[in-house]
Amino acid sequence: MNIIILGPGAIGSLWAYQLQRSGHRVALWGTQPCQQWLIAQDDDPAISYAYNQPATLSDADAVLITVKAWQVAQALTPLLPHLAPETMLIFMHNGMGALDALDKYISPHPVILATTTHGAQKKTPHHVMHTGQGITQLGAYNPLGEPCSFLAQVLDNALPTVTWNHTITHALWHKLAINCVINPLTAIHQCRNGELAQPHYRSIIEQLIDELIPVMQAEQIPCHKMELTHTIDQVITATAKNYSSMQQDVVYRRQTEIDFITGYVVQKAQQHGLMMPTHLKLYQHIRSIETSWIPS
Repeated sequence: MNIIILGPGAIGSLWAYQLQRSGHRVALWGTQPCQQWLIAQDDDPAISYAYNQPATLSDADAVLITVKAWQVAQALTPLLPHLAPETMLIFMHNGMGALDALDKYISPHPVILATTTHGAQKKTPHHVMHTGQGITQLGAYNPLGEPCSFLAQVLDNALPTVTWNHTITHALWHKLAINCVINPLTAIHQCRNGELAQPHYRSIIEQLIDELIPVMQAEQIPCHKMELTHTIDQVITATAKNYSSMQQDVVYRRQTEIDFITGYVVQKAQQHGLMMPTHLKLYQHIRSIETSWIPS
């Protein structure tokens, strides 16, 4: 298949490397002013990719969008006029709500949503480390995406394990809930994920979960406090040595995805007449950190 990776950050670079190595023709689109881009993974040799070359758009079978949630619209919109209607769009980013403003523009395409628990970290712009094995779930966003379940096997051959989920929204909400707990706390306290297992974080984690459950239930997402708590604790333990993406964004003074993580959940809560004071406080704290970087 001809596959474009839109946004070769850590996760995008990981997929680019694995897909190319499994026999696909992979091209990259990003913000650098060049036509070729090298990516090496772990201790393996670098692979050269076509970068920002217009000819790769018209031939694309699929575009894997791995930019930050707040970058999705600005990164994808210029490419859409050059893509064939049958080109599949696969969105793999943190948070929810990024596609709301794009609906009418992406509706001619098969659209697939994806969520992954693989860990990846960029050591340099051209070197990605696969820091944790995970699973990836795909599912249809629109009716045109329904016949695309074969993509699970395609991606599984490159970077297992990948499954097709007919209720992908449920999976995305559960990933969102996990991110709502881990990301802002690690960003505010500037710690690794594993630090959240310390007893002094227990109270706020329980408060965050207690506020999440009613919102998820109002959105018709099956959830139970004990199961969600267990899942979050498992992720904290499994990724103990990792830094969350939001923590890294704060370190490097990059815009975070807080509007599409905590901000999205708080907005949904307001629509259902529910209060989320602890989440709102974290949201406001992250936004104040971001605001401090903007020169007055």
